[in-house]
Amino acid sequence: MIMRRTFPLTTSRYYTSATLFLTPQNLLHLLQLSIDLHAHKLTQQCHSQILANGFAQNAFLTTRLISAYATCGDLTKSRFVFDSIEAKNVYLWNSLINGYVKDHQFEQAIALFREMDRCDDDSLLPDDYTLATMSKVSGELEDLVFGKMIHGKSVRVGVVSDIVVANSVMSMYCKCGEFGDAMKVFDEMPQRNVGSFNVIMSGCASLGNSGSTLHGDLWNFFRRMQCEGYKADAFTIASLLPVCCGNAGKLDYGRELHCYLVKNGLDLKKGSDVHMGSSLIDMYSRSNKLVLSRRVFDQMKSRNIYVWTAMINGCVQNGAPEDALIILREMQRKDRIPPNKVSLISVLPACGLLAGLTAGKQVHAFSIKMELNDYISLCNALIDMYAKCGSLVYARRVFDNSSYFKDAITWSSMISAYGLHGKGEEAVTTYYKMLQQGIKPDMITVVGVLSSCSKSGLVDEGISIYKSLTTKYEMKPTVEICACVVDMLGRSGQLDQALEFIKEMPIDPGPSVWGSLLTASVIHGNSTTRDMAYKCLLELEPENPSNYISLSNTYASYRRWDVVTEVRTMMKERGLRKVPGISSITISGKTHSFSVADTTHPSSSSIYEMLDDLVSIMTDGCTDIDTLT
Repeated sequence: MIMRRTFPLTTSRYYTSATLFLTPQNLLHLLQLSIDLHAHKLTQQCHSQILANGFAQNAFLTTRLISAYATCGDLTKSRFVFDSIEAKNVYLWNSLINGYVKDHQFEQAIALFREMDRCDDDSLLPDDYTLATMSKVSGELEDLVFGKMIHGKSVRVGVVSDIVVANSVMSMYCKCGEFGDAMKVFDEMPQRNVGSFNVIMSGCASLGNSGSTLHGDLWNFFRRMQCEGYKADAFTIASLLPVCCGNAGKLDYGRELHCYLVKNGLDLKKGSDVHMGSSLIDMYSRSNKLVLSRRVFDQMKSRNIYVWTAMINGCVQNGAPEDALIILREMQRKDRIPPNKVSLISVLPACGLLAGLTAGKQVHAFSIKMELNDYISLCNALIDMYAKCGSLVYARRVFDNSSYFKDAITWSSMISAYGLHGKGEEAVTTYYKMLQQGIKPDMITVVGVLSSCSKSGLVDEGISIYKSLTTKYEMKPTVEICACVVDMLGRSGQLDQALEFIKEMPIDPGPSVWGSLLTASVIHGNSTTRDMAYKCLLELEPENPSNYISLSNTYASYRRWDVVTEVRTMMKERGLRKVPGISSITISGKTHSFSVADTTHPSSSSIYEMLDDLVSIMTDGCTDIDTLT
């Protein structure tokens, strides 16, 4: 006789009828519903009915029950159900292993797999699903030894020819940095699918090599894929787009991929692939094509938090901080999407660039409201933002917050904040406190503290810190670190020592090093080192207009108009033109920007009248002082 049960009203929203026949099929249906809805209470009720109806050893039901508890994040109950089964099959093991993997408990998944592997029952040999899952675990942990063991077991069991298993093994080798082994598996595959090609292309792209050889290999592989009759999907394109950023040659690849999307019916106007859209926006933004990024953004039919964040980040990268703040507001007003920690971190540099303390405080307040203010990366960005907006007190307040662990970036941000405000002694004190915490300095930390010493005239302290890098921390000096030392010596008037340091540097001096020497030479009126620095700069950066402008201005100050004319002519022949700098100020929530000799502002007449009055007052004040002396 089939038993009939009436479920409580608390679960009636999961089905249309309150009365169900409690057959195994009914329970399987309800368990699948609880998996789809992540309904923990419904899972518990199903578990009770399974026990009450004597189905506790039903392999189908218990396998689904383990998956349901795992989906709801209750792996303790999943393990309890698993341990209660007397005759375990491979599907039962796979269900619990997969639960651990989805919850990122990779070590527990490996331990369970080893326990399964030790069973004497031949029916418990790992199948294609088990081995594909464990290959993924090996890749996530970058455990090459365990990954090779899984690969070998796949060969012995005879499932290595399975496309899913082979794809997982290739992905594991790519994540472990063994691209050659991944290619070998690919070449030996009797059958492939689009995913096989995607694994190889994404693995090759993730190597981080931006050379032309990598681009050629990727592009040839993409063409090979099409020649063999496989049509690229959105994942294929999204894997290739990140390596198409930079110069015009790389951007041409990106544009060709974009055209491929439109030609093959993957146009963003028709679909909602947010990952592909985000990749396109990021690719154009990194190639300094913000207009094209915005065009892709506007054409997207649907946008999620990642698309909006990509557009915000693109505006910040391309020097459009005001647009970044506008997009942040539009995201909340138009699509009703609240910012997450990544979008907040992306927009904070915009506040720093605009010196927008009010906007920065609003972002900080929002992070507190959403309980995101304990994330290290967000706190680091807040420290940097407050320092650039002129509020060292607020920067220190964020730094002193004890609710999060301070990493090397946190300390570096605070050290740089002190340096930015001319607090060299505080920067040095903070640096030594960081060392007392057992945190080893990195390049960014050292540049921050040496820059602070340079601006505050703390030469001895700076030299001592520099010497400790090689003797105590075994760090190799970088060009940036050496440039700070040269700047520190040069600012204090020790030009001969700075020149001697350059000659003894363990690496070749770059433009930043000669630029530091040049600045110091101009300040102290040393024409010999100035001309030497100019010569080296022009040799290293013949296409940098800033070098020519600086040289022209220096000779103009000495009224050497013949040399000024020569330099300007040289710039014109090379087609060089310096982009003018822009100053900005935010008043009543509106940002006003100004450049040299700017007359476009509506109040420019009043502004220049006020400037003339200030100049007149300062000139009269200097005259009075001269008279008194």
